[in-house]
Amino acid sequence: MKKILIIASAILFMTSCSSESQDKHLRYNNIVILSDMSSLFKNEPQKDLDKIQGIIQYFKDTCVMPGEKIGDKSSLSFSTFSNNDIISVDISKIKNLGEKQCFINSTGKYKYNGFDQKIAEFEQKIRKTYDDAEDEGLDLISLLLEKIKNTSLLKGKTFFSDGINTTNISYDNHIYIFTDGYLEYKGNSKNNQFYYGNLDIRKVREYCIKYKVDIDQALESNVSFCLPVTQNVKDQEITLHIMETHERDKNAKFLTYNNPIGQRDNEILEAVWKKWANESGFVDLIWEKY
Repeated sequence: MKKILIIASAILFMTSCSSESQDKHLRYNNIVILSDMSSLFKNEPQKDLDKIQGIIQYFKDTCVMPGEKIGDKSSLSFSTFSNNDIISVDISKIKNLGEKQCFINSTGKYKYNGFDQKIAEFEQKIRKTYDDAEDEGLDLISLLLEKIKNTSLLKGKTFFSDGINTTNISYDNHIYIFTDGYLEYKGNSKNNQFYYGNLDIRKVREYCIKYKVDIDQALESNVSFCLPVTQNVKDQEITLHIMETHERDKNAKFLTYNNPIGQRDNEILEAVWKKWANESGFVDLIWEKY
């Protein structure tokens, strides 16, 4: 009898070990493209479209990887600052793994309506948006914060469980903002909270010259040169990418600048944006000039 109890205990112990929950953690990319379509910034739309094409290619080749990767949940979306319409290709919406792979590889019932077709439609809709849209100066940061707070552009953490094992899903949210970096808009006399135009830039430049300091030192010394800090828990899940489409103080024909290195408009704007993003709790702000 004693021997039977020992064997039963051993079986129970092994069973409990084999059914111990195993947590799995998976991360995917959520890429959001936001375009500032204001007339002030619409200098060379083809530059934007070429760069956006590169982001789409990255999403396809590195995130989704048709024919190579299984079970991806990445997402790609596009919107403008003045419109809440969202164009997207969201792999996570297809739950069944077999169906998802057919969609990603454009096979089976998705042969003519799969991932390749959706990407082509995505590109066409963006081109049409660039052809049709034109706005006056926009309050970019206010609109950005509004979209972060009140739209479905971002993806948060989630999980699913089979009763024993739990799979935790999280996303790296990357927002690509196509703009020249200036924060100018009509109605700033009523609300200038995030307004940052030529006059504001000039004040920073003159301070740097007068006190012989660099831009970062000027921003640290004078809070009036900075944007007001905003804090939202969602910001802590976002990397911002400012895609600078145009340098206003650069002569494109002669490749000359109105100001020396260390005092140029885009250098001041980059420092202002980065200080605001860092203090507001964003994961990072990456400034790309092209």
